[in-house]
Amino acid sequence: MDRLRPRQRPVFSGFTKAEIEKMEKLFMESRELLQSKEFCQKLARNFSSSSGRAGKPIVKWNEVQNWFTTRQQESKVKVPSVTNTYKDESGLPQTCLLNDGDQSSPILKGLVSKVGEKVSDLSELEFEAKSSTDGAWYDVDMFLSHRVTSSGETEVRVRFVGFGAEEDEWVNVKKAVRGRSIPFEHSECCKVMVGGLVLCLQERRDQSIYYDAHVLEIERKTHDIRGCRCLFFIRYDHDSSEETVRLRRLCRILG
Repeated sequence: MDRLRPRQRPVFSGFTKAEIEKMEKLFMESRELLQSKEFCQKLARNFSSSSGRAGKPIVKWNEVQNWFTTRQQESKVKVPSVTNTYKDESGLPQTCLLNDGDQSSPILKGLVSKVGEKVSDLSELEFEAKSSTDGAWYDVDMFLSHRVTSSGETEVRVRFVGFGAEEDEWVNVKKAVRGRSIPFEHSECCKVMVGGLVLCLQERRDQSIYYDAHVLEIERKTHDIRGCRCLFFIRYDHDSSEETVRLRRLCRILG
């Protein structure tokens, strides 16, 4: 993931909720021929011509095929015995489909509880997840499924905004998922405190990525027509490097 983490959600990325539900139903009813080129081409044409995709990019047949391939692999994931290591009190299968608008999902409700938000519609929430590839935080486009590891910890499979299925990752819910961080406004520089944890854009010659960082020192300055002119001396958690940044590169972490 050697590209800038999107801060604005694109118009569309991936399948719609209705399309995922359709493919999930087909997968559960019959797994024969689901990955054949002819079947995937037909389903892709059906999706592309539907009213729900008006104004959105067409669906390619290989994208449909990749979804079924990934789903087939996920269905084979081995989970610990409920009699030995972990009991799923929700009564749900250990690996199942998750939609970010599915308000009945106990996993999403747990994420909401972690973030500390009180909303009537879970689809209004946005999340970010920490990639195991580079330790950076990326916006979550959708939660695809969940599983319980042998140690009893819950993981979710996420798709990152701006990336395809080949970049999907399993991440730990407690350690690597949280509410989407919000960029500080110029008037909010007083909320940045020494010792505080922030999300900071690390700018390098070849890439710019968001990482967790701690604020070591703050040089408060008078604001002008350009906004906040304060300087923040921070240390990145992932590599302990230090630098001085302005407020525009900092985001407030929600939880």
